[in-house]
Amino acid sequence: MNNRIVYSFYMNKFEDMKTFIRIVESGSITLAAEQMNTVKSAISKRLSNLENMLGVTLLNRTTRSQTLTDSGRQYYQKCLKILEDIAEIETSLKNDETSLSGTIKLAVPLSFGLLHLRKALTEFQNKHPKIKFDIDFNDKKVDIINEGFDLAIRIGKLDDSSLKARKITSVRTILTASQDYLAKFGIPKHPKDLLKGYKNLLYKNTPSSLYFKNSENKNVSMNLPTALISNNGDFLCQAALDGLGLLNTPDFICYEFVRNGELIPVLPQYYVPESIGVFAVYPQTRHLQTRVRVLIDYLINHFGDIPYWSIEK
Repeated sequence: MNNRIVYSFYMNKFEDMKTFIRIVESGSITLAAEQMNTVKSAISKRLSNLENMLGVTLLNRTTRSQTLTDSGRQYYQKCLKILEDIAEIETSLKNDETSLSGTIKLAVPLSFGLLHLRKALTEFQNKHPKIKFDIDFNDKKVDIINEGFDLAIRIGKLDDSSLKARKITSVRTILTASQDYLAKFGIPKHPKDLLKGYKNLLYKNTPSSLYFKNSENKNVSMNLPTALISNNGDFLCQAALDGLGLLNTPDFICYEFVRNGELIPVLPQYYVPESIGVFAVYPQTRHLQTRVRVLIDYLINHFGDIPYWSIEK
């Protein structure tokens, strides 16, 4: 067996492993084919050939679902380890110029992405011009594994144990209103004053409660009537500027309007802000490519523990 035949044999083995991992992680042969930019029949044939070669059934397949067999689960875990080891070796042999190239498929929340990631990613690309971005702006949580994302930025509590996460920075909520709104209803001196006609501008599917310190320095909640509900933080910020209600929002959305006086902090001596983490999340079953790791390191350094939008700066 000459070297060319040996090389071809092992390359086919590696492609079989990559294909099998993609089928498992995407949840179907159809999605795996879409993500690998090939036809379903080619993926199906490669899986069948792999099972025939191994002499075992890796996946129990029906028209609507697929489940790993015990053999399939073992093979999947072994494939992950082998390919991660290979990727680690290749990365260590490449110089920075070579390894920092390729495409990063990135999912980011709409407002945060538009307001704060554009400049950060532009600076990153200026440093690493061989890296390209494929960016999805969406406030809904994407399925990172099934949709083939390398990385997602998420704000808030993380509840998906199948993902790894690194904290990039933090945001804090702030309660504000426009000068016109406060002129109309008066500047509240105590939380109970908010019960005299004040209304809330609410982000969709979030709790409506506001929290304040009482005389015993304990947190108490208050619910106000809602003037408007939206799934976009920028829209709510503009509604607050237009005098439609109180805005309880992360500081990264409204910080400029607070600093220039267009929005006024309400009851800052009583209001209890929420500190919210901003995380880079990625599949724990996938080798973290050098370009993705370098991007995460860059974002952590770019924003810092106390980001530039912090009202407390």
